[in-house]
Amino acid sequence: MASRREVLAEARGAATAPGRPAVAVRRLPLLAGALLCLLVALWGGLALLGIKAPLPHAAFAAGHGPLMTLGFLGTLVALERAVALGRPWAYAAPALAVSGGLATAAGQADPLGRILLTAAGGWLIAVYLVLLGRSPSGEVLLQLTGAVAWYSGGLLWLAGRDVRDIVPWLAAFLVLTIVGERLELARIAFPRRRVVNGSMAAVAGLAAGTVASAVVPDIGWRVAGGGLLLLAAWLARHDVARRTVRGSGLPRYTAWCLLVGYAWLAVAGVLWAAGGLQDDGGRYDAALHALFLGFVISLVFGHAPVILPAVLRVRLPYHPVLYAPVVLLHTTLLVRVTGDLIGVDALRTAGGVLGEVALLAFAGCAVAATRLVRKPANKPGKEPL
Repeated sequence: MASRREVLAEARGAATAPGRPAVAVRRLPLLAGALLCLLVALWGGLALLGIKAPLPHAAFAAGHGPLMTLGFLGTLVALERAVALGRPWAYAAPALAVSGGLATAAGQADPLGRILLTAAGGWLIAVYLVLLGRSPSGEVLLQLTGAVAWYSGGLLWLAGRDVRDIVPWLAAFLVLTIVGERLELARIAFPRRRVVNGSMAAVAGLAAGTVASAVVPDIGWRVAGGGLLLLAAWLARHDVARRTVRGSGLPRYTAWCLLVGYAWLAVAGVLWAAGGLQDDGGRYDAALHALFLGFVISLVFGHAPVILPAVLRVRLPYHPVLYAPVVLLHTTLLVRVTGDLIGVDALRTAGGVLGEVALLAFAGCAVAATRLVRKPANKPGKEPL
């Protein structure tokens, strides 16, 4: 997949390319805006957990979901794709996502924040169309479908649907984006067409359930959950992480993040497939955090040492200290999900607060890694899978 290869190529040359600035300064405001959206979302999350922390604006809590999924994660995805495309106009997608996230944080979600975040999804579609024309492949098409899910969910949001109603669309955006990237590596490792095509049934289930959720929510959520469960099983069986987890250094670290993430994806799939659109807040929250924290954020942790150098040309070397926030994230998420499912508020709150600590701790461990490692842990030319 051309986009994935180009991002990896830029990551490899981030610190060594002659004549390049040490840091991609023009991209810093976009990344800083994404991180600000994350911080606001975490702050609002404390209020949702019942923590009596000073809340500068009620929008911090009300916008928790959109800020995490679109303001933060959406900006990261759009920024990586803009880097891969290498054309100035492509950076409008992350700029719109950041602007929409900040407008939401400022209490201007309706309609300004919604418009900007939806426009970001539409612009990302244009980016993928150019990438698809440059290198036609099923993997890029799958990621394009994820961008369409973002845009479609945004249109529903603009039409007056609640954030809860567009959750399957946000999930499809992030899951299809990730699966598209992993599918390329699976195609390399398992070239037999029937193996790779096995993922298409799961993708079709997720897509069908997502569309159906707009009309018959309970059935749509159940079908989408079945798709998530099938995808988790396929990824756990065929992803190259099963091989690289036996290695060492960064490839092993990334593989652990992936494989544990797939387990959480399966948990979310089971909860959706069995319960549909739950009125029970505990089971609803458990599924959401299993998906967006256990799966998506775990993969963000795993790929950060590759993506950050590509985006900012700032080297993030591997060091075992990076395992600390990963272990904390999954341990505390288990506590939180357990509290959600059995209705124990103390577990839910403790797990939620410590989960936020894990997100912040990753930044600290990343800084520590740059100081603890004096030379690259991987030999030139080797890429973590």
